[in-house]
Amino acid sequence: MSYQYRLDFKVRDYECDLQGIVNNAVYQNYLEHCRHEFLLDRGVDFAALSRDGINLVVVRAELDYKRSLTSQDEFYIGLNMSMMDRVRFVFEQSVIRQSDSTLCLQARIVATALNERGRPKIPKGFIEQLTP
Repeated sequence: MSYQYRLDFKVRDYECDLQGIVNNAVYQNYLEHCRHEFLLDRGVDFAALSRDGINLVVVRAELDYKRSLTSQDEFYIGLNMSMMDRVRFVFEQSVIRQSDSTLCLQARIVATALNERGRPKIPKGFIEQLTP
């Protein structure tokens, strides 16, 4: 599969639970870090937007766990972003273990931008920065 963006990771021991696998909640951190790096790569500073009164927020997260990652596994997250409608955008993200190209998690994250009044508002030029 082809991705707009890819970020490499390695599982750290403390991310695993008593079963020796990555705790389910840790995947949310991986996914968010990848989205933030994607934004930075496209010239969008998440923190600067927040200071300017624009908050990027997740409104829906769908995660399908397929296989478990374990300590020291190297993996990457592939990301594709598209518009859902005029105020919502979607991040399709896949967690792939590098050693055997196994799909470990498939995620669909729906997000929007909110202005200082909490109303959906996509900043001018924002989408053009993110889409090819």
